[in-house]
Amino acid sequence: MKSRVTLSWPDRPEQFAPASGERLAKGSPIRRLSATGGSELLFGDNLAAMRLLAREQGETFALAYLDPPFLTGRVHEAIDRKGGAKGAARERREAFDDRWKDRAEYLEALGSRLVGVRELLAPHGSVVVHVDPKTSHYVKVMCDEIFGEECFASEIVWRYRRWPSKTPNFQRVHDVLLRYRKDATSPPRWNQLYEPLAASTLATWGTKKQRAVIGTDGRRERSSTLSVASDGTPMGDVWDIGVIAPVSRERTGYPSQKPEALLDRVVRALTQPGDRVLDPYAGSGTTLVVAARLGRRFVGIDRSDVALETIESRLAQAGVTLTGGDEREESPRIGAGRCIGEGRR
Repeated sequence: MKSRVTLSWPDRPEQFAPASGERLAKGSPIRRLSATGGSELLFGDNLAAMRLLAREQGETFALAYLDPPFLTGRVHEAIDRKGGAKGAARERREAFDDRWKDRAEYLEALGSRLVGVRELLAPHGSVVVHVDPKTSHYVKVMCDEIFGEECFASEIVWRYRRWPSKTPNFQRVHDVLLRYRKDATSPPRWNQLYEPLAASTLATWGTKKQRAVIGTDGRRERSSTLSVASDGTPMGDVWDIGVIAPVSRERTGYPSQKPEALLDRVVRALTQPGDRVLDPYAGSGTTLVVAARLGRRFVGIDRSDVALETIESRLAQAGVTLTGGDEREESPRIGAGRCIGEGRR
């Protein structure tokens, strides 16, 4: 029997569970906003909301994308993009609180939510966890424990350019996206994406597909060119995608907003039209906007008023209107510790 490698810290729960390490308010209210085609936005605690979804809908999601807090130790503010009078300071509003007692508290809160996500994924589904290099190694080991080492699929490095900082170190210019499958024995949702051929390949072979010619000894002797155009090179796990420019029309002012180009790759690779996509840290709503544009059904969760306003505005611009707003109560089991159950991004 293989030995299991796990993270350890004082008073760590034996298994990550929805109530471990925190006290959720009894009767957590969940406000539900509906969109066309079966999509919806749940406003409230993301853990309570996922329990509600698990009871109602079960394992129905092809993809869950999580962009949780990065353990920065500070409150993050959204900046009003509309501005005001010329020269006037733009309004700043608290978007989410990323302060934690320690790394253990952070990991316990995230671990309980990953358990909630696992219960909502279809057998062919995947979860993608977006973290930074400061936390990625801890989250990787935790995901091995929750989903199983055999379910690890890939580590994607998102490389970007940004203003350099003065530091006696290499500049940090990447985030990490960890992908896990729900069930390693079930064929996953997968659509092969391609990137452009290298300049050297184009110079030698042009834009047509190549076919390897194998000799009787099993070795490759040469390549031949076919008449069919090449799709490009199968996409690797290092993605060069720029951050959203300060003057970009895409920018909302929400502090943790990710570019649509990044989520476009994730959603197109791991879902089919009509599939369901979950984002329990909906934040600025990038996942929801991209899913709607690509013909996927989405469920977003957040409890920030700023996030809700940002999401409603972005979806309206994309032609998606949220309606309703009926409130349901979810009564989670009471655990120990303080209340830290909100979705912050």
